This record gives sequence, structure tokens and C-alpha cells, in this order.
Amino acid sequence: MMDFIDALTRYGFLQGALIAGLLTSIGCGVMGSYVVVKRIAFIAGSIAHSVLGGMGIALYMGADPLIGALIAAIIAALLIGGIRLYWKQQEDTLIGALWAIGMAIGVIFIAKTPGYQSDLTSYLFGNILLVPHSSLWFMAGLDVVLLAIVWAYHRQLLAVVFDEEHARLRGIPASFFYLLLLVMVALTVVLLIQVVGLILVLALITLPAAMAGHYVNSLHRMMWLATLIGMLMSFIGLAVSYPTDLPTGPVIVLVTGLAYVLSSLWHHLRGGNA
Repeated sequence: MMDFIDALTRYGFLQGALIAGLLTSIGCGVMGSYVVVKRIAFIAGSIAHSVLGGMGIALYMGADPLIGALIAAIIAALLIGGIRLYWKQQEDTLIGALWAIGMAIGVIFIAKTPGYQSDLTSYLFGNILLVPHSSLWFMAGLDVVLLAIVWAYHRQLLAVVFDEEHARLRGIPASFFYLLLLVMVALTVVLLIQVVGLILVLALITLPAAMAGHYVNSLHRMMWLATLIGMLMSFIGLAVSYPTDLPTGPVIVLVTGLAYVLSSLWHHLRGGNA
């Protein structure tokens, strides 16, 4: 561990990786709490995998894949939200279809893009050690947007997360705030892409928040604790992967997953419902 701390003080790429982990933990802690309480992990996963279509189109057109990911994530969130609100009888099938279609579009456009796309693997599985400074600013900007929306509309989002029908009875436009919630999840997915990649996004959105739910009953406290857990898991994952020369994103997810299993066991032994 001391060798890693020493390396962290000397190497800029490790410092950038740590900052990236901390930035993503903020979005995951806040939005992951909504996702876990609302039980929309499947929807979050579908948004994440649909993003590949936007990235593939952006690569084909010579644009920044992250911009393509952002646009595709928002479109997917709105489409899935519309399905959830108005096509409930076929919800699972249609969401699964969007998941598959998004990935298929991405693979096709990437295959038609001239030259080998060396960044593709990092977008699928993440590469936190190679996150450029421009992406750090991009991630920080997304965090600011997410926190600003939560600060402005937390009461309405809270009502929609716990009981949509009651929110409507109180005069809250529940459909609008549900779609806004999914767009915020989409922003969080884009926030995570360069850290753990599309394939592993769902783990970091849900597991820290689920762990926090073992110890606190308030959604506000759950967000704070989930953010701190995410930061700790990012630091430990980076510390484990650096000396062992293992891919950092998967190691962070593995560490988080093991911590969740241990937390669930401890919660169960204490008489809670994991």
C-alpha cells in the first residue's frame, strides 16, 4: 500500500485515475440511491448498453464518442421512459429490444469505421488509467448538472421514487419527473463509461447504494454514504490493480461486489433484510 501511495504522489496518470474515481462516485452515490430505491436497475442497464449505438455512430462520423454516448443515453432514457409510462404490457420486451438494437447499431458502425478502434475496449470495459484531463472536466460538469437538478427538484424526485400515484394526487407532474430521473441516470452512465466501461456500469450504479441501504434509512443519508463507499472502493480497486498490473475497472467492480456480499452477510446476521 505504501508503494502505491508513493506512486500516487509521483505519477500524474494515477492522480487522474483517482480523481476520475472520485468524480464518478458522486454521480453513482446520488443516482444509484434513486435507482436502488425505485428498483429500476434493469432500465439503467438497458440505457447503458444502448449507448454503444451512439458511440459507434460518433466514431464513424469522426466525432467524440463521449458526445455520441451522451446523446444516445438521453434518447434511450426518453424512449425507455415512454415505454414504461405508456406501453406497460410489453415493457420488458420492448426495453430488451432497445438494449439489443442499441448494441447492434454500435457494432455495425464500429465495424464500418476505417481502421482499428483502439479505444473500443476501454469504452466497453473501461480504462481509468488513461482518462484524459478533458474528460475529467467533462465528468465534473456532469456531476455539477446532476447535483444541481437534485438540489432543485429533490422533493419532487423523492415523491416519484417512492409513490408515483401519490405524487400525482399531490399535483406533481410525475411523468415529467420520472423521465427527468431516467435522463439523470443516463448522465451517470456516461460519467462511468471511461472508468468501468459500458459492460460494468450497472455494478457501480447499484452496489454502493445497495450497501448504504444496509445501514441507513434516509435517502439523503443513503446518497452520502453511497458516495463515500464508492470513493473508498475506487481507491482500493486502484491500489490493488496498480501493483498487480490488472485492469483497474474490473478490479474496482470486483472489490465493490465482494464488499457488497460481505455487507449483505453482516446485515443478515444482524437480523436485517439484505
